[in-house]
Amino acid sequence: MGNHATMAAMTTDNAAWVARDLAHVWHPCTQMKDHEQLPMIPIRRGEGVWLEDFEGGRYLDAVSSWWVNLFGHANARINAAVREQLERLEQVMLAGFTHEPVIRLSEALTALAPRGLTRCFYADNGSSAVEVAVKMSFHYWRNVGRPAKTRFITLSNSYHGETLGALAVGNVQLYKSIYQPLLMDVITVPSPDCFEREPGESWAGHCRRKFAHMEAALREHAHEAAAVIVEPLVQCAGSMRMYDPVYLELLREACDRHDVHLIADEIAVGFGRTGTMFACEQAHIRPDFMCLSKGLTSGYLPLSTVLTTEPVYEAFYDEYVKLNAFLHSHSFTGNPLACTAALATLDIFRTDDVLARNRALSAHLGRRSRELESHPHVAEVRQHGMIAAVEVVRDKVARQPYPWQERRGLKIYRHALGRGVLLRPIGDVVYFMPPYVITPEQIDLMIEVAREGIELATCD
Repeated sequence: MGNHATMAAMTTDNAAWVARDLAHVWHPCTQMKDHEQLPMIPIRRGEGVWLEDFEGGRYLDAVSSWWVNLFGHANARINAAVREQLERLEQVMLAGFTHEPVIRLSEALTALAPRGLTRCFYADNGSSAVEVAVKMSFHYWRNVGRPAKTRFITLSNSYHGETLGALAVGNVQLYKSIYQPLLMDVITVPSPDCFEREPGESWAGHCRRKFAHMEAALREHAHEAAAVIVEPLVQCAGSMRMYDPVYLELLREACDRHDVHLIADEIAVGFGRTGTMFACEQAHIRPDFMCLSKGLTSGYLPLSTVLTTEPVYEAFYDEYVKLNAFLHSHSFTGNPLACTAALATLDIFRTDDVLARNRALSAHLGRRSRELESHPHVAEVRQHGMIAAVEVVRDKVARQPYPWQERRGLKIYRHALGRGVLLRPIGDVVYFMPPYVITPEQIDLMIEVAREGIELATCD
């Protein structure tokens, strides 16, 4: 099902749309000058794992359109639910009003989440959810008479979004360095990233050893720390680096002991991506705040939520004159159409035994992706559930990366598009995070195209 059009010379239909785009649209995460040499792909429609351009070229969406799509493009069941809701109510403010979809969604999420997460506060995207969690933790400590607890502890190589609060508690330098003067000061400890483990060291052993840094930071800063924020199991934008659940077990116990909140950013890893509905389940823990977005609506509409506990909720529940209410809002909070897409998403999980099917798919993905480990320029293939990543390096033995300026990953991206597969490496890390409706045969195509691209990008 490859794309037969060459990437170098798009014909009339695609080129016309690209010209109109480049006249006005400024794209995210893009150096726009690249498009002088790198053709943009205008997409006309989507179906299942496929995206189709205006000339019939098809691209297997191996990255779930930035990790949001769970059940394929133009999913009939989600389409029908949103269409039906559209005829009844498209939007109403959530201040002083409510509606059926947000009530039902809140009931469903609190039933699915780790026990004790009973309250849902809605926003419209992942960064906003992180902003809510950070502000809510800070404000909680103020309300309970501990105003000195204003700082946040974060992991190196972490990413939590690009609004200023979310950017501050992240640590991917590519995203953060330019805006440093605008950001609050945080406490950063080394990541438990298992790519950095010693030869022969287990993932769990490495994570236990690295936790000493977090323990020391909590011991030193507990008096001023509001919360620790982590991406459970996978640091996605941080080159898909992964770690063992034991780190989360240790972190939960230490946060309790030092009286510091734990914020779990499950925006990218929630809803089955790591093999369980939520990544935290693999450590049998409950965070104080759990941020959800992306797959929450199967990528249909922007929506996010922060789940938290009754004690946190009660700290804001007071007489108006106390001015203790939580201060955060936006116009589209809890939008009915987005909530309906989320409810349809959860219904598919409920009726189709998605996690069981994903176990078979992830086993196939793991088997096929591990075949790339034998390549002389692949240092590691790692996996958590439906996320697999291939670390492409210059020197396999020394694990020495290619100079970033050489943009080897871009060569892989371009080759894959020419073969009808959308891969978007993070630097030189090729990763696979496909929609759950992918077939084993489509996984085979995805891996084969990645193999070709890696060979092409490392042949000199």
